[in-house]
Amino acid sequence: MLKRILTLVVVASLTACVSQKKYDELDRDFANLSADYDTQSSQLEDCDDKKDMMTSERDKLQEAFDTLEEEKDTFEKQLAQKKSDYDKLSDSYNALEANSSKVLSENASRNRELLKELEVKEEKLANEQERLEKMQKDLSYREKRINELESMIAAEEEKMNTLKENLSKALVNFEDRGLSVEQRDGKVYVSMENKLLFSSGSWSVGNEGQQAVKELGKVLASNSDINVLIEGHTDNVPYNGSGALKDNWDLSTKRATEVLKLLIKNSNINPKNLTAAGRGEFAPVASNSTGTGKAKNRRIEVVLTPKFDEISKLLKQ
Repeated sequence: MLKRILTLVVVASLTACVSQKKYDELDRDFANLSADYDTQSSQLEDCDDKKDMMTSERDKLQEAFDTLEEEKDTFEKQLAQKKSDYDKLSDSYNALEANSSKVLSENASRNRELLKELEVKEEKLANEQERLEKMQKDLSYREKRINELESMIAAEEEKMNTLKENLSKALVNFEDRGLSVEQRDGKVYVSMENKLLFSSGSWSVGNEGQQAVKELGKVLASNSDINVLIEGHTDNVPYNGSGALKDNWDLSTKRATEVLKLLIKNSNINPKNLTAAGRGEFAPVASNSTGTGKAKNRRIEVVLTPKFDEISKLLKQ
């Protein structure tokens, strides 16, 4: 619903500035890229959920396996006892064979019963052994799948760690101008306050901001398997400008789009990996009750998310 409202606002505000055909193209691109971003974020959450589910299944199978091992030990003890009983009766049979045909007959009957019991026990033990072997194979297979999944997730995390380090090195000269790089929840966030990028109420990126975006683009160009979401944010002061932009939604979206345009000037960046979105004043990182807090909230946030295509293929197998 929020995206539909944003789209209607953008339609109303941009019809005075661009042709309907151009706007429709941008609107379709925006919808496609937003859907792609939502899908990738959902896949990240699904990966973690499925990993937890597979780990839980493995633990349950291990518990069942241990129980069957105990039952196997019990059956083996019972079998050994039956064999001991059989040996004793065989000895008695041999001792009494010459003395009493009646005792001999009884012992023979008992021996036959014991043999039948032994056969039943051995058959049951063989079945349990087969179950144990099958369960062991299943456990091994699930363990392998979990290890593969953990390995792939660890590789993506390591890739994001390296990306974060490379971005920190590339953008270190802009840190005192309101730029920060941090990593959380498996993603890398590059936050640039407006004082680095824009003048008050403007969406035109200044020279220093252009240089910062250019350096950011150099790093992104060498990481083609990363999804890039460019979010525009404002404080809670209403936008009082004139022209096509009407409010903070428009302003934040326009600023995010301008940063996106600067990034795609780097021909090595795939535009399909980029998404621009405006969030207005509705995702603050600080209180708007102070000037310092408002300055932190007026920002462009570039969210870098790994693609999980290979992990998704593994989960579908």
